[in-house]
Amino acid sequence: MTNRLTANNLADMKERAPEVAELLRFMATPSRLLLLCQLSQGESTVGALEEATGIRQPALSQQLAELRQRHLVTTRRESRSVFYRINDSRVEAMLVAMHRIFCVDQSDDRE
Repeated sequence: MTNRLTANNLADMKERAPEVAELLRFMATPSRLLLLCQLSQGESTVGALEEATGIRQPALSQQLAELRQRHLVTTRRESRSVFYRINDSRVEAMLVAMHRIFCVDQSDDRE
């Protein structure tokens, strides 16, 4: 990888490091990461999320509640269904970057 941070980038990150670290720490739970990845494809109901991720409903509801509490996802109701979607563009950008780094760019840059 040839991307490097400049001194200005580092100064900006130093200022935002606590916020970034907290978001990364929260997203680091595998079930939350899978949920966010699935929601990056578009809004979804709890049933569809359960089927797509394999996370059982009680744990799924708990994770979705935590994501809502942190304003990372939002909901809309349609009749008896509740649809979830990502509410934070930073999360979507991070998911795209993580997918590219860990799933697409499987080159020998790990040295």
